[in-house]
Amino acid sequence: MTIPVLELKDVTKTYAISQGMFRPKATLTAVGGVSLTVARGEVHALVGESGSGKSTLAKMLLGLTKPTSGEIRIDGVPIADTDRREVARRIQPVFQDPYSSLNPRKSVADLIALPLVAHKIGTPADRQKRVAEMLDAVGLPRRVIDAYPGQMSGGQRQRVAIARALVMKPDVLICDEPTSALDVSVQAQILNLLMELRREFRLTYFFISHNLAVVEHLADRVAVMYLGRIVEERSREALFERAGHPYSRALLDCVLTPDPSLGMPDAGITGAFPNPIAPPPGCTFHPRCPRAADRCRVTPPGPVPVADGFAACHFAA
Repeated sequence: MTIPVLELKDVTKTYAISQGMFRPKATLTAVGGVSLTVARGEVHALVGESGSGKSTLAKMLLGLTKPTSGEIRIDGVPIADTDRREVARRIQPVFQDPYSSLNPRKSVADLIALPLVAHKIGTPADRQKRVAEMLDAVGLPRRVIDAYPGQMSGGQRQRVAIARALVMKPDVLICDEPTSALDVSVQAQILNLLMELRREFRLTYFFISHNLAVVEHLADRVAVMYLGRIVEERSREALFERAGHPYSRALLDCVLTPDPSLGMPDAGITGAFPNPIAPPPGCTFHPRCPRAADRCRVTPPGPVPVADGFAACHFAA
């Protein structure tokens, strides 16, 4: 049996939230009981609304915050038992905003070489050579090596951020909305670059996005997150052909179509996003679900097997 490069087992992250001087603290469950496996070489996408817990999960995968409970493994070894430097070497992030993820006072050479310096890898000459190789890999001319982020476009900055992430030769890239802060004309270039780099460096991507059109283009498998929990996880083909959870279907119905005669999409979701401190009983999606029945308001649904995955819905079958 092949060991997955990343494995999450019932991972939960909670925070104590102050409600005022004379009230007890409330518990916010940012991530609740998430279990996932990511196979080596695949693109595993995580989608959901803002506030659903996607970025919190990414921070735990990167070792930036510890789970309250549960376990995260890399190649079968718990991250909690792995040296933090080793985790950083094997799992690297590409953040959403290249304008804030790069230090404006450092040159491109210093930014890309920073992980090598932090891990004390190579001589200055070795690092300079590696930086030049990374510039070539991400499609930047070597003349920008002494430039600063403020002298570059958004697309160029994101290429620098990707080069910095790759310089350690990681196994996994955590891509947290890597194109959403860029101009539409540049987004496709960065996405195509990521796919080329995946093949060249044999990378595994954990790709966080709210853009279903991007996910359909890139992903091998897709997990749908709602209020801190995975409500559906399947292959891309199965999910886009026939989503098993009403929330997944609603997200797909929100995708804009290039046909102007169809007008604006109607997702059919009613109500506002619930308060994560006081989530609804039963199925947490039931106040917004057009198919909610009495048992949805009382009994939380478990994972129901569907084609190539599962959906946490009483009516998934």
